[in-house]
Amino acid sequence: MPGRDTSTLDFYASEAGAYAGRPREVDQPRIDAFVARLPVGAKVLELGCGAGHDSVALLSSGLDLVATDGCAELAEEAEKRLGRPVRVLLFEELDEQEHYDGVWANACLLHVPRSELPAIILRIHAALKPAGVFHSTYKAGSQEGRDRFGRYYNYPSPEWLRQAYGHGWRDIEIEQRTGSGYDREPTEWLLVTATKA
Repeated sequence: MPGRDTSTLDFYASEAGAYAGRPREVDQPRIDAFVARLPVGAKVLELGCGAGHDSVALLSSGLDLVATDGCAELAEEAEKRLGRPVRVLLFEELDEQEHYDGVWANACLLHVPRSELPAIILRIHAALKPAGVFHSTYKAGSQEGRDRFGRYYNYPSPEWLRQAYGHGWRDIEIEQRTGSGYDREPTEWLLVTATKA
């Protein structure tokens, strides 16, 4: 199935309640930096919103947010948190053209198979208005693999990501940061902000 990994989706479907209920701190400075690049009241698409933690902060920043997730069970958990509908959307189903001022994709595109990621990024590029801002995060590595929960990760290097993003971007900024995730394992993260040309 292009653009998705069934085992990963199954994990999130079965663990949606536990995943949504875990304590999670939002990276407010990173959200503020994203919002600062956008016009006031910008229309933003959030991909892979999970349980909606970032969605709350994005909405509080005054954005016109469309929150989505590819897992129906997680979308339902996010709806409980947000008190508003969350669209179930697989990445390969995104087909809007120059519709959004920004796209926020925190810790979700890292599950897209390497062979499919460039095509998904092209869809995101098409959905952005000119000068639109695209923020995403990945777990750094050198080759694709799975974690102890069986979730697929593309584990890219900064150089590999730049190639995957391709042309059509005014700039691509990649920041490296040490942190963790749901598995509580030490993780090298790649934080990518790209601006559409």
